[in-house]
Amino acid sequence: MMTATIRENIARVEERISAACRRSGRRRENVRLVAVSKTHPPESIRAAFDAGLRDFGESRVQEAMSKISQLADLQITWHLIGHLQSNKARPARDLFHWIHSVDSLRLAEKLSLASAPDGARLPVLIEVNLGEEASKEGIPAANAVALVEQISNYQRLELHGLMVIPPFLENLEEVRPYFRQLRALAGEIERRNISNVSMRELSMGMSHDFEVAIEEGATMVRIGTAIFGSRPPVV
Repeated sequence: MMTATIRENIARVEERISAACRRSGRRRENVRLVAVSKTHPPESIRAAFDAGLRDFGESRVQEAMSKISQLADLQITWHLIGHLQSNKARPARDLFHWIHSVDSLRLAEKLSLASAPDGARLPVLIEVNLGEEASKEGIPAANAVALVEQISNYQRLELHGLMVIPPFLENLEEVRPYFRQLRALAGEIERRNISNVSMRELSMGMSHDFEVAIEEGATMVRIGTAIFGSRPPVV
C-alpha cells in the first residue's frame, strides 16, 4: 500500500478513536493504538511509523523475526498478539516487548525462564476465550482467576491485564457484552489485590469493532485492516 494511503488511513482511525473516547468520557491518551502488521511487509510498517505510530502487533514469531531485524533502526514497541506455542517462548521473549496471548501456566513458566539479558521484566496479558469458540485460543473465564494467581508467582513477568477476541458479529451491539464481560472480569481480579498483578490493560477491539471496545474500556486496540488494507494472501 502506498505511504500516502497508510497515512490517510491512520488519520481516519485516529479520528474514530478520538470520537469514541469523547462519547465515553475518556482521554485519548489512555487508549493505545497497536497497528496489526502481520502479513504486511516492512515497508508498510515503516510508512506507518513515519506517520506517527510506534506500537505494532505481529502474530507469528518466525514472520516477526525477519521484520524486526529489518526495522531495527526504528524505536518500535512490538506486541505479540497471536497464539504462542511454549516451545517458541524464548525467541518470543527476545523479540517482543508485550505478549498479549498468555493462555496457560506452561507458557507463562517458559516465558519466565527465558529471562531477558538485562533482567527486564516482561509485560504480559492473559487471553480469555469469552465466546468459548473452539477455533480460538484463550482460557475460559472461569479459569482466569486461578491462572492469574499462578502467574503472579513469576517475578520475571508483569501481568498487566486481559485480552479477548470476541466472535465476529455484524451487529456491534451483540459484540458489546463480550467487552463488558472482560472489563468485569478484570475488575473482579483487581479487587483481589493479588501481588505482582495489575488489571489496568484491556486489549480488545479490532478494525471491525474497536469503537465499541473503547466505549467499554479498552486500553489497547489492535487495528490492522483499517490501517494497512486487506491482508495479502499467505503463500
